[in-house]
Amino acid sequence: MSRVKGGTTTHARHKKVIKAAKGYYGRRKNTFKVARQAVDKANQYATRDRKNRKRNFRALWIQRINAAVRAHDDQLSYSRFINGLTMAGIEVDRKVLADLAVHEPEAFGAIVDQAKGALTA
Repeated sequence: MSRVKGGTTTHARHKKVIKAAKGYYGRRKNTFKVARQAVDKANQYATRDRKNRKRNFRALWIQRINAAVRAHDDQLSYSRFINGLTMAGIEVDRKVLADLAVHEPEAFGAIVDQAKGALTA
């Protein structure tokens, strides 16, 4: 039986890692052993930060909504506004609310009025 050498497979695997390490500094970009460590760590950071990005955007939307609600009505806070939306039966997520607050202030003002009306009723 003939001997099977794994050169092409190994070369392809190394090439894939080196390509992923393109742009790294020093030996991290061209030495397989060091590049593999750098790419593995980079993938760990990427996985973690995909979750963090969702958190950060939600926090940004909440800040924008809170600022717009307070600009429209001094007495109304973010939490009372969200409670008013729930009581009014308005199901709009925070991303859309923040976008409305920035780009369509009149439409957002109408939503604030509806939420305030549901709170007083």
